[in-house]
Amino acid sequence: MQSASGRGHTEWDPDQYQRFERERAQPFHDLVARIPEHPVRYAADLGCGTGELTRGLLRRWPSAHIWAVDNSAEMLSRARQQDAPAGLEFVEADLRTWRPPRALDLLLSNAAMQWVGDHEGLLEGFARLLASRGILAVQMPNNREEAAYRILAELCSSDPWSRRLPAVPFTPALEAPGWYAQRLVAAGFEFHLWETTYFHLLPGPEAILAWLRGTALRPILTALGTAESVDFLRLLSQRLEQAYPRSTVGVLFPFKRLFFVARLP
Repeated sequence: MQSASGRGHTEWDPDQYQRFERERAQPFHDLVARIPEHPVRYAADLGCGTGELTRGLLRRWPSAHIWAVDNSAEMLSRARQQDAPAGLEFVEADLRTWRPPRALDLLLSNAAMQWVGDHEGLLEGFARLLASRGILAVQMPNNREEAAYRILAELCSSDPWSRRLPAVPFTPALEAPGWYAQRLVAAGFEFHLWETTYFHLLPGPEAILAWLRGTALRPILTALGTAESVDFLRLLSQRLEQAYPRSTVGVLFPFKRLFFVARLP
């Protein structure tokens, strides 16, 4: 997980994040499935979190050396509780500034780039890290227009929270798909770009709140502290109950994600 850009250290909770492990893992698997057959000697996973998904890359490229990079000490502490297999190296670093010791055949970033700004500079930098015919594979949540995130943004911008919080501190730094197409071409990539909406069936609105607590709420709760967080979460829970009425099967939580797999000539 990558902390929000320019806003200090965000406290990540590995247990909270992994409550929806299956739902969060599916986009990673869908991204990897679209990577073409390609010899990979050196690879990196930028924003690896607890590293569970990164380990799976070695099943496809068993002879590769993979750097698993994250700037969350909490997430990497969980990752290191298991012995790293040969070929997997965990690194605590910021994805914007980390540099591999060798040119990469594959650079993957799953649900991390949205936490940082300057995607134009980031894509140009990633291109420089790749070897000839190197592949860049990216997935980013693109769910700002979903009701849960609009409610969260409105709450952050209202009193008294607006005085305590940066302007919408969780907002992903995402551009339109066409913007990425133009920048990938400018950086010399051939690419496939697509969006997928996942419809997660959850038990109720309280599960949506738990989902948000694993990601979008982390910088907010870090900024507020324990006492103020209680009131904030109470109001957010009430508004989610109104926006996502319960049914006999639970609630559907739509989640849109943007993907691209790009290759240098």
